[in-house]
Amino acid sequence: MTINFIKLTEPTSSLLEAFNRWENDPSLIPLTRPNQNQTDLERRDKITLDDLTKYLENHHIFLIYWNDQLIGEVNYMIDPGHLYKKEPGTAWIGITIGESIGRGKGIGYSAIQYLEEQIKQQGLKRMELGVFEFNKQAHKLYQKLGYKEIGRIENFTYWEGKMWTDIRMEKYL
Repeated sequence: MTINFIKLTEPTSSLLEAFNRWENDPSLIPLTRPNQNQTDLERRDKITLDDLTKYLENHHIFLIYWNDQLIGEVNYMIDPGHLYKKEPGTAWIGITIGESIGRGKGIGYSAIQYLEEQIKQQGLKRMELGVFEFNKQAHKLYQKLGYKEIGRIENFTYWEGKMWTDIRMEKYL
């Protein structure tokens, strides 16, 4: 198994196609974005090249390739307003394994380790993330990687007919 990470600097139409597929995948929507109700869960968004270019102004995105196939992305932004603990110099991290063939193979573990190294090279000392309470697999992964719970935001996202908590976690490098 060969995993490669490539920093996204210039969005292309083929990358845009993958991002739109992941953004609108019904199995990923509950995991990757907060939803307030069933209507939000059913909403589909179309990302444009301009949208992705603007996103890159405050996000560092690394594409994940497994055996030369694009399967996901991992990213971070510095000091966003939605941090639970407002500590300057914090990287907010996110990950999407967009292609189902890439899930359950340890790729997420490798991707987060890679991202941590990139963040450390930027001179940042702290990372924070949010994971929805029903996403047990991701929660377990973050704990295994040394992330500690720092707080919970109740009634944060809607899924399967009810509201769920967002668990906020941190790790110091």
